[in-house]
Amino acid sequence: MSTDHTGRSESLPSVPSIDDPRPHPPLTEHFNTGTATDPDVGARETSSLTVDGEEVNVGEEATIIDALEEVGADEDLSALCYYDREDTDRIGPRSECRTCMVETDEHGLVPSCSHPAEDGMTVRTNSTEAEEARSVNLDLVLSDHNLRCTTCGKNGRCELQDAAIEADVEVPRYGVFDNRDEYEPIDESSPFIQIDRNKCILCNRCVEACNDVQVEGVLRIEGSGPDTRIGFQNGADEMMDSTCVSCGHCATVCPTGSLVEQDYTDAATIPLPGFTQENSIGKTIGEDYDGQPNPATPMKGNQTYEDDALGEADDD
Repeated sequence: MSTDHTGRSESLPSVPSIDDPRPHPPLTEHFNTGTATDPDVGARETSSLTVDGEEVNVGEEATIIDALEEVGADEDLSALCYYDREDTDRIGPRSECRTCMVETDEHGLVPSCSHPAEDGMTVRTNSTEAEEARSVNLDLVLSDHNLRCTTCGKNGRCELQDAAIEADVEVPRYGVFDNRDEYEPIDESSPFIQIDRNKCILCNRCVEACNDVQVEGVLRIEGSGPDTRIGFQNGADEMMDSTCVSCGHCATVCPTGSLVEQDYTDAATIPLPGFTQENSIGKTIGEDYDGQPNPATPMKGNQTYEDDALGEADDD
């Protein structure tokens, strides 16, 4: 040790301690390796893929379909359960319909909407295997769907209808869901939203829009196997007995005519007497409901009233 002209002690260069010969420079004395302060070794900001012979760069959290969109190679992919509008980080991907299958050298056939875009990956959308997979899966979706499009409120603005037209589907290879005895009744209990589960493809968009975007917690997927359906988290049989606030977001994101605003249920049907969606299905529930002046269902209204009452009691 030595002193400077002010009398303060000053450290001099020294030989490292024999017990601990590692130097301890001040800049790293609080640097703990393996923690958040340690740089992420090997992390990539972008990934480079080859899509149908064309190279494309996408962000590190991108999926294959993001790469396809960059080069316009997604036009032949239906991707029915994929939602590419607002709130994409909270709606999907679910990989339910499998109408977006592509072939990769690394993993074979994969759903492009959910499979991560890996650096160096080679993707083909136009291979025989990929095209056949998309065709088969589209027909499987159609086989479990009520195809009476001319009686549907989404006629002309249905993503499944568009996909079938673009794929030149005239008669699905597995038939169609045309047994009226197996149709579920149309839920007409809500004056704002009609539910036709016979047109549901279980894409889960409405559930995520309700729970993750609007955070209302009304819808859920219930059942299993062929009995899987969209239901209500409070166990209600009809929408008017659920806790719905009629925000309409579920109908906005629905790709088919399963959820339609009541004002548009017959907007796109063929104008023939008695030729309506209700007659097409043959049965409805909740149509005798006397009316609901407020958007919130009675149960939601009572819940809100009770919450307000509890809040006032706490203030007292």
